[in-house]
Amino acid sequence: MNAQYTWLDWSVFGLYFSVLAFVGWYFSREKSANTQEYFLGGNTMSIWVVAISVLATSQSAATFLGGPDQGYQGNMTYLASNLGALIGAIFVAVFLIPKFYQHKVSTVYEFLEIRFGESAKKQAGIMYLFGRVFASGARLYLAAIAVAMILFGDIAAQSVISAVVILTVLGLAYSVIGGIRSVIYSDAIQCVVYIGAALSVVYFLLQAIPADWSQIIHALENPNNGSISKLTVFDFNLDFTSAGVFSFWSSITGFVLLNIAAFGLDQDMTQRILTCKNSKEGAKAMIWSVVLVIPVMALFIFIGLLLYVFYQRADLMQISTTSQVVQNFDGEKITIFMYYILNEIPSGVRGLVTVGVIAAALSTLNSGLNSMSSVMVQDIYRPFVTKLNKHYDDKHFVKAGQYGMMLSALFLAVMAILCFYWQRYTQMPLLAFALSVMVFSYSGLLGVYFTALFTNRGNKQSVLASLIVGVLVTFSMQPYVLKSISPSLGEINIGFTWQLCIGTFCAFVVCCLGKKQTAYDVNIEKGVNA
Repeated sequence: MNAQYTWLDWSVFGLYFSVLAFVGWYFSREKSANTQEYFLGGNTMSIWVVAISVLATSQSAATFLGGPDQGYQGNMTYLASNLGALIGAIFVAVFLIPKFYQHKVSTVYEFLEIRFGESAKKQAGIMYLFGRVFASGARLYLAAIAVAMILFGDIAAQSVISAVVILTVLGLAYSVIGGIRSVIYSDAIQCVVYIGAALSVVYFLLQAIPADWSQIIHALENPNNGSISKLTVFDFNLDFTSAGVFSFWSSITGFVLLNIAAFGLDQDMTQRILTCKNSKEGAKAMIWSVVLVIPVMALFIFIGLLLYVFYQRADLMQISTTSQVVQNFDGEKITIFMYYILNEIPSGVRGLVTVGVIAAALSTLNSGLNSMSSVMVQDIYRPFVTKLNKHYDDKHFVKAGQYGMMLSALFLAVMAILCFYWQRYTQMPLLAFALSVMVFSYSGLLGVYFTALFTNRGNKQSVLASLIVGVLVTFSMQPYVLKSISPSLGEINIGFTWQLCIGTFCAFVVCCLGKKQTAYDVNIEKGVNA
C-alpha cells in the first residue's frame, strides 16, 4: 500500500476543511432565536437544497464504500429498490407531510400526540433515539475503520478511536451553533465532494482499462462465471431470502415500507422536509431527492462494474492472468472499493477519495445529531419542564438543543467505539444488530402510524405494545437469534425487506386491538380539563 500523501492530497484536505470551517462560521454568525429556526430553519429552506440534503443523508459511508460491491459481486438490481423509494415517497407526500404541516409539528412524533396522547409521542421518540444511537453509531464505526485505514495505515484501537473522534468533532463543530440550516447547506457540500470523488475514480478506472466501451459492455453482459448479465436491473424471481431483497417483488413491498418509514417516520430524514415553506414544497423536495438518488446510486454501482473488469477480466486488461484479490486488511474484511483505494488509487487522487469518505460519513452523522437533539428537546425535555410548571423562553430550548447535539455526539461516538471492541473480542454480532436496528424500530412505528392514519382504533397502551412487538418480531427473525435457539432454525434466512413486512403487519394488528383513544382521554393526559 502506498500510504504517502502528496502535496496535492494535502491541498485537497486544506480546501475541504476550509470550506467546512467557512460554513460553520457563516451559519453561526446569527444565533437562532427560537427552536423553529434551530430545528426547522424557520421554514425557509429551498426545495433543491433540501432535496440534495436528503440525498446526502441517505448516502452514508456504507453506501460510498459498499455500493461498488453490489456491482462487483452482483449486478444492477440494487437500482430497482428506487421503485419502492418512489412509491414510498408518494405515500408520504399524500398522507403524512400535509398532516405534519397542518399541525405545525417540529418532530414527526408530535403527530401521535394528537391521536393517542403525549405518552405515545414520548414512546415513539424514545424508540427513534434507541434505534438511531445504534444505527448511526455503527455507521460512524464503519466510516472510522475506513478513515483509519487510509489516514493511519492500520486499524489498531488507537487509530480507529482517533478516527471516531475526528469525525465526531468535525460533524459537531460546524452544526451545533447554526442548527438545521447549517446541517442542510453542509450536506449539500458533502454531496458534491463525495460525488466528485466517485467521478474521479470512474475517470481513472476508465483510463486504466485498455478496452473500448463496446468491449466493456459485452464483458458486463457476459460475465466469465456464467451468471446473468451484470447490467440486469429487474429480477422477477420470487425469493424470500436475503439473496432476493433487491428483486422486483421486494422493491414494491418491503422497500416501499422501508421508504415510508425513512421519509415519513424517521426524524433523521423527515426533519429536512419540514424545513420547507409548506407541504407542497416539502413533498417536491422529497420526491426530487428520490429521483436524484438514482444517478448517484448508479454511479457507485458503475464503479463496482469497472472494478469487476479491472480485477476479473484479464482478457480486457491485456494480461495473461488476473492477480488474486484478497479483500482483507489486518484481519478486517474490506469492500472491493476500499481494496482499490488502499492498493491501486493514483497518487493525487487519494486525498480527494479520503475526503469523499469523510464527507459521506459526516453527511449522515450531523443529520443524526440535529434530529436526535430535536426529539430530546421537543418530545421529552420541553413536555417534562412544562409539567413541572417551569416557564422558559424559546432561547432556553435552543440552548438545550445545542447541549442535546453534544450529548448525541457523545452517544454516537461511544457506540462506535463499543462496536470496535465488541467486533473483536466477542462472537456476538453487535454490528449486525446495530446496522439493522432501525428496521426493528420501523416495524413498530409503521404499525402505529398506519393505525392512526387508516383506522379509528388504538390508544396509548396499544401504541406501546405495538412498538415493542415490532421490535421483538423483527428481532426474532434474525439468523443469529434463530441459531441460538436451534442450529436447524439458524438455516432460516428471511430477507430484511420481508422481515419488515411481517413485523409491520404484527405491529399494526396489535395497535388495532386497543379501543379508540377519545379526545377526552388525550386531554386528560395533557392535564387539560376537557
